[in-house]
Amino acid sequence: MAEPKKTPLYDAHVALGAKMVPFAGFNMPVQYSGIRQEHEAVRKAVGLFDVSHMGNFFVTGKGAKGFLQRATVNNLDKLADMDAQYSALCYPNGTVVDDILVYRLAADRFKLVVNASNIDKDFAWLEGLRREDPEGAAVELRDASAELGILSLQGPHALAVAAAVMENDPSAVGTYKAGRGKVLGVETLYSRTGYTGEDGFEFFPANAQLPTLWNQLLEAGARYGILPIGLGARDTLRLEAGYSLYGHELTDKTNLIEAGLGWITDLNKGDFMGRAALAPKAQPGGMERKVVGLEVLELAIPREGTVVRAGGKDVGVVTSGTMSPTLGKGIAMAYVLTPYAKLGTEMEIVIRDTGKKAKVVSRNFYKRAKA
Repeated sequence: MAEPKKTPLYDAHVALGAKMVPFAGFNMPVQYSGIRQEHEAVRKAVGLFDVSHMGNFFVTGKGAKGFLQRATVNNLDKLADMDAQYSALCYPNGTVVDDILVYRLAADRFKLVVNASNIDKDFAWLEGLRREDPEGAAVELRDASAELGILSLQGPHALAVAAAVMENDPSAVGTYKAGRGKVLGVETLYSRTGYTGEDGFEFFPANAQLPTLWNQLLEAGARYGILPIGLGARDTLRLEAGYSLYGHELTDKTNLIEAGLGWITDLNKGDFMGRAALAPKAQPGGMERKVVGLEVLELAIPREGTVVRAGGKDVGVVTSGTMSPTLGKGIAMAYVLTPYAKLGTEMEIVIRDTGKKAKVVSRNFYKRAKA
């Protein structure tokens, strides 16, 4: 087995006392001061994440838009320059290659951010589609994952910290919008995106600039209570916000409609990879199962793989679960048979052979207050 790779911030994480673990082929910080403390920092103040393990692809050329329109499920016609879009790559049977972010940098230049564990797979998949695409000869794919990093600044004070370090006015950047300019003297692409349920910004500097930018962001955010945040709190934050995770809610065995991502799947935009299989799933009665949110009504922590039972019958399985630091109760996402997916449906999560009462609730367990 190959040794895990390191992001350019490995030494910085170790110096901060991070507990490092193998994750998606990388050695990554799972926590620094503690998952609960880091989670609360993002909910109440501001946190800084190293997500440089994720992949960065560029798709360019006069055929780039048409190619991506056929390769991804969302509609690129909705994007102006410097817009970002949540989307996905699907297999012909509608199951998930990966969920991705698409940035339109110009009419013929797009950037994709992909999951770390899927970098090689995604690039090979896109290259295979490009070779078969009618406009493929006018498309260039480039994997820049080894060249660029990603830092994510998240929390109620993220805007204040961003304003202290950015040359341009960060308040002018709308949600799912991007820009380019200097951040503490470093020229970089940035966007108002994130994976926590909070306001925030993500920066995409060259790897050589990562340590400087990381240290300076921590310094600039000190007055706002900034903490470095590990993968542990990243997971509890995304689960509270109801965000899917590849390898859990999204896999090559699940399709986007049953995963609750029909809202990013534009069946009316024309043909795209997976459309023929996904369209019937979107019809009434087309889904045998679907992802729901579960709130545990007793003191118990649901975990991935836990059986969900209703009326003495096994009706589903937990894909992600935790004790919510914000809500103080067990929460989970689970695939359940469609007849049991209605809000308010009571069921049990079976933990160590004991059924713990739960009910179906919105997947958006946590919603931040409007500013």
